[in-house]
Amino acid sequence: MLDALTLDQIRMFVTVADAGSFRSGANRLLRAQSAVSHAIANLENQLGVALFDRRGHRPVLTVEGMALLEDARAVLLKVDFMKARARGLGQGVETELALVVDTLYPLPVVAAALKDLREALPAVRLRLATEPLGGPLQALRDKHCDLAILAGEDFLDPRIETEALLPVPIAAVVAAGHPLARRRKALSSADLADHLQIVLEDPTTLSQGRDFGVLSPETLRVGSQDAKRALILAGVGWGRLPQWAVARELADKQLVPLAASGLGQGGVAYTATYLARRTDQPLRAAASFLRDALLRRTAAASPAPAGGRLGNKNGTRAKNHLA
Repeated sequence: MLDALTLDQIRMFVTVADAGSFRSGANRLLRAQSAVSHAIANLENQLGVALFDRRGHRPVLTVEGMALLEDARAVLLKVDFMKARARGLGQGVETELALVVDTLYPLPVVAAALKDLREALPAVRLRLATEPLGGPLQALRDKHCDLAILAGEDFLDPRIETEALLPVPIAAVVAAGHPLARRRKALSSADLADHLQIVLEDPTTLSQGRDFGVLSPETLRVGSQDAKRALILAGVGWGRLPQWAVARELADKQLVPLAASGLGQGGVAYTATYLARRTDQPLRAAASFLRDALLRRTAAASPAPAGGRLGNKNGTRAKNHLA
């Protein structure tokens, strides 16, 4: 008998439960109250349980009804999801969209854009990965993603089209208990070179034989921004991290900014970032929507602070991707 269940019955059950009465549920469904009552009675017979206690003035969900209401909602959600995906397929919307983001780029901006996409095209499956250095470009080259966000200009490619996003402030920081944190005067590159530097390692071969922003002869190389942050917080060494990722630790004084003029004004440098895609693959509907959302969210985000710089110590445009 369970095979005879209909979506109409399930939708009526959920609507009545939400409305609080058969009459209100029928009004929401634009159906006769008798038809709604009859459909739910048939549903109860097919399930073999009472969904509502009808002895009072208003129907009340039984224990069984409350348990099955969750299942009913899940069924309707899946059906609505399938219908949305079918509409998207009919409109040429891709079923899956992949985005690879450089670990320096502010994830809150990305999250806001993905939320916009999810609300507009809920049937599109999303994949998000974060990669340092050459990772986003390699993913584009290998066709493992539809869009990527690159940081710096060391990994640009003539086959990849780019659009400018936010300049991201990168701060040189160290744990409060580290010897460098006790230095009150401005630090030189030589001062920093006396201490271990925590450095991101490129997961690709694109930067083979090159180092970016490495000042210390002693380095500890890690594969993720999270590992780098954890080691710096633990006092293992110093390093450069995006300000958005360590704002709380800086405010709580767990981390101390290093005033090293060689790393930018007040130890802060700005890295250019770009939204990137392949020139040989035109954007489909979902990717185009996400591109627009990212550009819109970027425009709404705060600009680089006054006095900050986007460039090297000669004032020209930044080329180094900060390790």
